[in-house]
Amino acid sequence: MGKRQGIEVSIAIAEAARLARVDVVSAYPITPQTHVVEHLSEFVADGDLDAAYIPVESEHSAMSACVGAAAAGARTFTSTSAQGLALMHEILFIASGLRLPIVMALANRSLSAPLSIWNDQSDVMANRDCGWVQLFAENGQESCDFTIQAFRIGEDPRISLPVIVNFDGFILSHVIEPIEMPDQAEVDRYLPPFKPLRVLDVARPITIGPVGIPDIYTEAHMAQEDALLRSLDVTKEAWKEFDKVFGRRYEPVMCHDTGDAEVVFVIAGALTESVRTVAKNLRARGEKVGVASIKLWRPFPFDDLYGAIEKARAVVVIDRAMSFGGPGGPIALEVKSMLYNRPRKPAVVEFIAGLGGRNLPFEEIEGMYAKAKKIAEGGAAAPYEIVGLRA
Repeated sequence: MGKRQGIEVSIAIAEAARLARVDVVSAYPITPQTHVVEHLSEFVADGDLDAAYIPVESEHSAMSACVGAAAAGARTFTSTSAQGLALMHEILFIASGLRLPIVMALANRSLSAPLSIWNDQSDVMANRDCGWVQLFAENGQESCDFTIQAFRIGEDPRISLPVIVNFDGFILSHVIEPIEMPDQAEVDRYLPPFKPLRVLDVARPITIGPVGIPDIYTEAHMAQEDALLRSLDVTKEAWKEFDKVFGRRYEPVMCHDTGDAEVVFVIAGALTESVRTVAKNLRARGEKVGVASIKLWRPFPFDDLYGAIEKARAVVVIDRAMSFGGPGGPIALEVKSMLYNRPRKPAVVEFIAGLGGRNLPFEEIEGMYAKAKKIAEGGAAAPYEIVGLRA
């Protein structure tokens, strides 16, 4: 069995990629993900990982190299943040459209401008429709576990899609946490060798990614969409098997005291732990409040989330990115669309918080609950509120 140890979360992710026996790592350094690929380069240089490490001149090149490596049949990994992901944007769609199961650890960070190296989720939300399976980690243990699981999920022949593991920059990436690191035998038991569906090989020439004329383009995208939707069940299967091997259970939406809750917080990422602490304190004062933590962002787990919130009178959605010009944040938009044709419709109370790494004190979270409780009792709701906004 693996040993519990204090380890920086970025290093734990690098260790997880090493335990997954990746064949190729291609990456470009950018704050705050640099420690991930820095340690992977050390593993390769020291002979602790039998892999090719490809240093490149940009994140666009990094993802391009990953596409080539995965197309040639290599288990492939990369990592980036913020502007790096923005620079990869073009190639993200190529990776998913070609059905290449690349795994990327994304240290979530604010997008410029103004320039910010601090944490929010604007980078991933700007790429939510890129066709990748997307997971959100709440802590270091999940960041490590999801990295290993991502290979199992993405490489499943029923879907064959790339996977993003989101973990909060600085809040997680640079923090030392107690993490139960798996041992190699456990990972080998859980994660079989990569068997790609198709391989570029000069001895057996094939074409990958030809021109998509109008007669086939829509059908190709529908096949991609079908695969992404199927990945919901594949992910659940992978998590059940992970529980058998490692004894840690995951669900698309992890619920805490939602069964009888009149108000349920919906959130993704590391701030979930703060929200859960506040909810626990409110429970101790007799308030019926729960927390639904989204682990699987794409495909969106509509039924799982609805099951967590359908009995509530109000739902507090905390977004950590803006959808400029739209009615609220990205997660809130998904929640409202999910409820449109449902028999029960809790009031959706939207907050945008923690932009650019701004602190979210416990009292602000309690204030969200108080406002949601009033709305649940018949008060009017604003379209959304940006928490902590200075005059």
